[in-house]
Amino acid sequence: MSYSFLDFLCLLGAVGLFLYGMKVMSEGLQKAAGDRLRNILSAMTRNRFTGTLTGFAITALIQSSSASTVMVVSFVNAGLMTLAQSMAVIMGANVGTTFTAWVIALFGFKVNISAFVLPLIGLAVPLLFSKKSRTKSMGEFCVGFAFLFMGLDMISTYVPDLQSNPEMFAFLKQYSDMGFASVLIFLAVGILLTMIIQSSAATFAITLIMCSKGWIDFNLACALVLGSNIGTTITPILASMSGNVAAKRTAMGHLLFNLLGCAWVLCVFNPFVELNTWITCTLGQGDPEALSGFVSHLQTTDPDVYNNLFNTLPSDHALFGHVTEAQKTVESMQFSVSFGLSMFHTVFNLINLSIMIWLTNIYVKVVERLVPVKHKEDEEFQLKFISGGLLNASELNIAQAEKEIAVFGERVERMIDMAKTLLHTKAETQEFTELYSRLEKYEDISDRMEIEIAHYLNRCSEGRLSNDGKLKIAAMLRIVSEIESIADCCLGAGKILMRKNQSHSEFTKEIYDNIDTMFGYVKNAMSNMLRLLRDIEHAREPEIIASYNKEREINNYRNQLRTTNIENINEHRYEYQAGIYYMDLISDLEKTGDYIINVVDAVKEQIRHNAV
Repeated sequence: MSYSFLDFLCLLGAVGLFLYGMKVMSEGLQKAAGDRLRNILSAMTRNRFTGTLTGFAITALIQSSSASTVMVVSFVNAGLMTLAQSMAVIMGANVGTTFTAWVIALFGFKVNISAFVLPLIGLAVPLLFSKKSRTKSMGEFCVGFAFLFMGLDMISTYVPDLQSNPEMFAFLKQYSDMGFASVLIFLAVGILLTMIIQSSAATFAITLIMCSKGWIDFNLACALVLGSNIGTTITPILASMSGNVAAKRTAMGHLLFNLLGCAWVLCVFNPFVELNTWITCTLGQGDPEALSGFVSHLQTTDPDVYNNLFNTLPSDHALFGHVTEAQKTVESMQFSVSFGLSMFHTVFNLINLSIMIWLTNIYVKVVERLVPVKHKEDEEFQLKFISGGLLNASELNIAQAEKEIAVFGERVERMIDMAKTLLHTKAETQEFTELYSRLEKYEDISDRMEIEIAHYLNRCSEGRLSNDGKLKIAAMLRIVSEIESIADCCLGAGKILMRKNQSHSEFTKEIYDNIDTMFGYVKNAMSNMLRLLRDIEHAREPEIIASYNKEREINNYRNQLRTTNIENINEHRYEYQAGIYYMDLISDLEKTGDYIINVVDAVKEQIRHNAV
């Protein structure tokens, strides 16, 4: 087998295409999904049992647990599923993958989804040129989905062709009589083999070949299959690399599920293998443990027949060219091994599921501990008080929306602190880049929160509401829009600082002090606004008056700085370009104050209406 450097580069390109497809697919989902897909997924994963059935059905249909778990990772990455929901779907996917093993064992074929990839791209490309945003986003999703499967298919193509070169594994025969140590060795081989060739189905075929040649017996074949369960988790881990913290936690949950499952099986390995042997024999499919002994005996007693049978051994089920008595016996025994391995895989996953499904919440806590966020406030976007479920009592749900808006305001408030920290962070450093990226991420989350809360409020308004309720929703929609504008201003401050750094302009200490003072005024105004939002129904008049006073302070200070800026430039205290960026920042912060007072106006109107 020859494997060139070009093949290795092609493998890297295939992994890159896979990761890019995951990214495009996830972004397309975020833009196109809206409430519709969230509601569908919410219904499909309403509890751990329906979630498990969903995972099983999807995996059985597309015959790839890797593909289905990658889709789950993308859903979580897009904020369409929670971590707990994804755990149930992944558990179902692990059982669903046994369906593929049965298809290979009984019929010797596997559905090749990659054959539909190019037609899918052909259908999706016209959607990219649509004027409708949702249609264009669906096109992006389809193209990303196609790229993802192209990447998966090409990874399998450009990894070393181990399946067609089983002689590479002949050396493993010397490790097959070491007792339980042999089980651990072949478990590790199964993990590594599946990680390399990216296909548990191919590992299954190689295992069958090794059994057929008499290199390993049935219990070591089971260890290889057990290892393939862990090895197949590498694909969603790869996919999560381009995702957010929630996506990484989902991939880690998949790995943890399979690791813990393998751990308990290893504790009772020999009795568990004997159980599956008994089930296979009871169902009339023969003894799966007989093949390796028969082949070893044949190799010793009749080497010519053995060589004739195993000189060239294809990888499919049509394993032999000439029909002989020995060949018929081996074929029958090989089917018993194939059936027994499929039974082992199925029983293992069913028992694993029946144990682990009750521990979903513990799983979530463990995964959150294993994959922490760098900053606690960076916890991925998930609405706390409202959901995409059916709305039964619209009036009551308004109170939930009010709580969510307060959380929204608190998240945006943190952006003001980030922008101020960015001001004092040294330009062109890793710290500046990371902080600016966090600011961008927060702004993106604020956009999504605005859309989700607005959709929720619109759905509430479609219900039977009183006039008071309708006016409340109108006020809350305005508040949500203004809070998102505050987030835009915070990112705007970051962009101004980015441009200032690119032009190599320098601020004086006086400029820094003045901007810090302005940040202080804005932060005080924001804090006062949040106090009003936390209890809109009982907002007090003194707090509203205080907000107007703070807005006047911001405007007066802006005017004062604008006047002194012209004098300072004329006196050459700092460069003209620095003065431009300085005033841009001050104007941006003053505009932030305007949006804050707009929120206060909406709260004031609400109080005035309630008093009437």
